[in-house]
Amino acid sequence: MSAKSATSRARKTRKAAPAAKSKTGRLPEWNLADLYSGIEAPEIARDLQKMDADCAAFETEYKAKLAEGVARDDGGLWLAEAVRRYEAIDDLAGRLGSYAGLVHAGDSVDPVISKFYGDVSERLTAASLHLLFFALELNRIDDAVIERAMQTPELAYYRPWIEDLRKDKPYQLEDRVEQLFHEKSQSGYAAWNRLFDQTISGLRFKVGAKELAIEPTLSLLQDRAPEKRKAAGQALAKTFKDNERTFALITNTLAKDKEISDRWRGFRDVADSRHLNNRVEREVVDALVGSVRAAYPRLSHRYYTLKAGWFRKKKLAHWDRNAPLPFAAAGTIAWPEAQKMVLTAYRGFSAEMAAIAERFFTDRWIDAPVRPGKAPGAFSHPTTPSAHPYVLMNYQGKPRDVMTLAHELGHGVHQVLAAKNGALMAPTPLTLAETASVFGEMLTFKRLLSQTKNARQRQALLAGKVEDMINTVVRQIAFYSFERAIHTERKNGELTAERIGQIWLSVQGESLGPAIDIRPGYENFWMYIPHFIHSPFYVYAYAFGDCLVNSLYAVYENASEGFAERYLAMLAAGGTKHYSELLKPFGLDAKDPKFWDGGLSVIAGMIDELEEMG
Repeated sequence: MSAKSATSRARKTRKAAPAAKSKTGRLPEWNLADLYSGIEAPEIARDLQKMDADCAAFETEYKAKLAEGVARDDGGLWLAEAVRRYEAIDDLAGRLGSYAGLVHAGDSVDPVISKFYGDVSERLTAASLHLLFFALELNRIDDAVIERAMQTPELAYYRPWIEDLRKDKPYQLEDRVEQLFHEKSQSGYAAWNRLFDQTISGLRFKVGAKELAIEPTLSLLQDRAPEKRKAAGQALAKTFKDNERTFALITNTLAKDKEISDRWRGFRDVADSRHLNNRVEREVVDALVGSVRAAYPRLSHRYYTLKAGWFRKKKLAHWDRNAPLPFAAAGTIAWPEAQKMVLTAYRGFSAEMAAIAERFFTDRWIDAPVRPGKAPGAFSHPTTPSAHPYVLMNYQGKPRDVMTLAHELGHGVHQVLAAKNGALMAPTPLTLAETASVFGEMLTFKRLLSQTKNARQRQALLAGKVEDMINTVVRQIAFYSFERAIHTERKNGELTAERIGQIWLSVQGESLGPAIDIRPGYENFWMYIPHFIHSPFYVYAYAFGDCLVNSLYAVYENASEGFAERYLAMLAAGGTKHYSELLKPFGLDAKDPKFWDGGLSVIAGMIDELEEMG
């Protein structure tokens, strides 16, 4: 697809989904007109101007006046009005930023779209400089004064947001330093993030006679033909090797950028800023990581030994790690079938949940096809509460793609339910952000398993689920260990691509075990993981969510009536409650040292079952 056609596609509202078909059937492209009709829409210029004016007016109205205003007799009402205005600005900024980000994710190599994305990002950063003072001044007000103001019902509504904000207080800097950090982000980490996105989307991998983008190349690692998996693995290794200096520079720069920020703010551990952002205690994460690493031998090591045996080998090459099992059903799962699978599973749990998920299909909130320049992977973007989420995926008809659809729709349902809390309190900390997505996967898997009568196909389905859980738990904790090592070592100087590769091989070897034969070239497979770039230390949230859902699902299977209602209420709470408070109605406590072992034992139990099947 040419840059010109990609640009025109982004500029106008499409009236119908594209007609291109394949084995997967017709795949939907999202309709972003619910945000804006196109990148040249006059409403964008209007809203950017409104954003500038609202931010400047807010600063004039409230800067250097918060302490005095809150101390007034009607201080609670006065501050509540200020927070409401702040929230309205946040919602508008979310609409503009989300639209620019989504268009860019749809085609990150088109120069016109890239310029639009960069220009909008710069405008939003410049406008938001006027708002920086608000959180800083709010946190300088005495606790007793704020508490008194929050006795006013209008301000009490925002208590969760205010209390969360005040947890950042020890790490705040002087106003001008905060302004500098904020303003420099555009030429700092945001620019390096953008470079990563454009570079990874522009890479081409020579597989046979074809030049493929990253998504179809990665997909070949799940192909039935062993020669295709090998060719894809080698193509990935070659292109990554050719680009290792660029990715090493990006990684080194972002790690240094984070170290500077952490040092100035006073964070002691490399991951402490993430833990604070997630509102989770470091010891809880450390307990999770320790439990998972201790479980490697009874989880991944044991499973990959089993899998190698099914292929009649002692070891599997690293490019065969996600190969479809020899006895798994062949064929492509068409899009309508995938849609039916997921919605039927959701409906079996809750009609409300299915109804929300169905809107993603009927209202075109999903972008499913693989396209040149499109962002790899999958996500559900919440956009902003006055709009609705959008899901991006690269659907190619594999069973894992169906689970990805179930996963992202879980996020989407969560985001729709939480939106009622408003722009400030709808976002969910990462500790619970992966709960709805993984729960959606589990519902879909259990539904499929109950409908599968053939013993071999049940075995294949069970093995597929175990692989997904290993990728969600074991692999993500290995990623976390890798990040910790990189960020810790970076404090002593730059890391060469070779050194980064050595660290990668070390954590991968530990987690995958002796049945995976790590061949030359795999040392550079760290390069394409976007979480390392966009959200340092995000990855443990996947393991947190998977183990949590395993425990949550056990409660569901043994629960009487009312579980679905309690579950949806938990999702609808968004960011208004601490994760520990949200888990109480289910009798779960993540601070209990045995909690994580319970979640991991579910995976071990499935591997036990696979061993018994032979």
